Amino acid sequence: MKFGGTSIENGEKIRHVAELLKDYRGQGHEIVAVTSALGGVTDGLMEIGIDASHKGKISRVKEFMADLAKKHYDAIEIAIDDASIADETIRTIDALIDELEKALIGICYLGELSPRSIDYISSYGERLAAPVVSGAVQSKGINSNSFTGGEAGIVTNSEYGCARPFEKTYENVGNILKRVVAAYVPIVTGFIAENEEGIITTLGRSGSDFTASIIGAAIEADEIWLWKEVHGIMTSDPRIVPDARPIPQISYIEAMELSYFGAKVLHPRTIEPAIKHGIPVRVKNTFDPDFEGTLIVSDQRLRKDVVKAVTLIRSVAAINISGAGMVGAIGTAARVFSTLANAGVNIIMISQSSSEANMSFVVDEAHLEDAV
Repeated sequence: MKFGGTSIENGEKIRHVAELLKDYRGQGHEIVAVTSALGGVTDGLMEIGIDASHKGKISRVKEFMADLAKKHYDAIEIAIDDASIADETIRTIDALIDELEKALIGICYLGELSPRSIDYISSYGERLAAPVVSGAVQSKGINSNSFTGGEAGIVTNSEYGCARPFEKTYENVGNILKRVVAAYVPIVTGFIAENEEGIITTLGRSGSDFTASIIGAAIEADEIWLWKEVHGIMTSDPRIVPDARPIPQISYIEAMELSYFGAKVLHPRTIEPAIKHGIPVRVKNTFDPDFEGTLIVSDQRLRKDVVKAVTLIRSVAAINISGAGMVGAIGTAARVFSTLANAGVNIIMISQSSSEANMSFVVDEAHLEDAV
C-alpha cells in the first residue's frame, strides 16, 4: 500500500491512515506501507536548497527548519496517542532535522547545489514522514518499524534525480521485507533509494508510486494498492468534465497510455515492475476506502464502451508536413524524425494519412521553434 502526500499531509490524516492499516492488518493481511512526504514538504525542501545555494542566508535556513520541525511535531501530537511512542518519534525527528540543517548550512557556504545534493536534501521529506506514520501505527497497537528505500534494499544507478533500480533490487527487497512482514507493518520511504556506494538517490517524478510497485513485485504481493485523494482512474479530468466517472477496470497498457497523455493519477513508468511481474495495481481513495477504485490488470475485460477515457495535454503544438512528392518516397519519415532528434525534439504522437501525402506530429510547445 502506498499513501501519497495528500493522504498524510497532517496529523488527522496520518491518524486515519494508521486506522486503515490497523483495520486491514486485523483482517489478516500482511502489509508493506510506502509513504510520501507530508503535503508540500518536498517542494519546500527544493526551494530552500536552491535559496541556500543562491543567497547563502543561514538565518533563512534556520527559519525554514523551525517551521519544518513544527509541522512534524504538530502531526505527531495529533496522530500518535501514546506519549512514550510520541517522545521516541520526536527524538528521531530531531536527529533528522539536525542533519538536514547542517547540510543546508553547508550549501550556504559552498554556494552550489549539485544533483547529488538535491537528492540528499529532497530525501528528507520521506525520511521525516516515515517515522511519524510508523509511530501512529504503533500507537494503534500494531507493531511497526520504518525503513528508508535503501534500507529496504532498493539499489539504483547514480543518475541523481531519476535513478533506475538494478535488477538485484527485487531479490534484495524480497529478502529483507518478506522476513519481517508477518511480524509487523514496515513503513518504507517512497521516492528515495541508494546507489551501490550507499549514497542517497531519488526515483524521480511519482517516485513513491514507483517504490510501491518495486516492493509489490519483490515480495510477490497479491495486489499493489495506491491510495490517492480520488476514486481511481477517471473517464476524464473531473476539473474539466464534472460528470467524469471512475473506471472499474483497465489494462496496464491503457493505464500507461492515459498517464502519458495527461492523466495525472499515475506516471507511465510507475507500474513497470507490476507489469513485468504480473501483479494487479488498484487505485483507491484514502478517504472512501470501501469504494473499489480502479483495478489495473494485464488482461482486458471486454466492455461495450467504444471510448473508455479521454485525456487532455496542454501546451503542445501540432506540425503538419504535406506534399504530393511524399507519396511513395522512401525515407521521408526517417529524414524528418532524424532531423528532429538531432535538434533534441521529442515527438509525443504521430499520424500519417493513408495516401502518404500528409504527415502530422505533436511536440511540446516549448520545442516548437527548434522543430521548425
